[in-house]
Amino acid sequence: MVDQIYPDAEQIVLVMDNLNTHNKSSLYEAFEPAEAKRIADKLEIHYTPKHGSWLDMAEIELGILARQCLSRRIDNMEQLKDEVAAWQVIRNSSEAKVNWRFTTEDARIKLKRLYPSIEV
Repeated sequence: MVDQIYPDAEQIVLVMDNLNTHNKSSLYEAFEPAEAKRIADKLEIHYTPKHGSWLDMAEIELGILARQCLSRRIDNMEQLKDEVAAWQVIRNSSEAKVNWRFTTEDARIKLKRLYPSIEV
């Protein structure tokens, strides 16, 4: 991927789950040390949460971005990039977390059709 799909990229951002093989150290098992380091230096890895839906979290963040930053007319792409970058710095520095309130009990009620029924 690094050399064939994105050979000119300075940095490649990956979003991956927390599978134990999804880390840069795995590169050292597959490649010689110098090659593994070269590849690893190009990768910026963001891991999805171990618990909760990362897709839901992304949708929540996009909704917050829309309300806090994009709820007005922005004249051009440069201004848009600047506004989003400034919002992102503030949002990241606040270390905001998602407070999951959808419990297993809620899921059993709302998603009843997905759970098997057990006759006693």
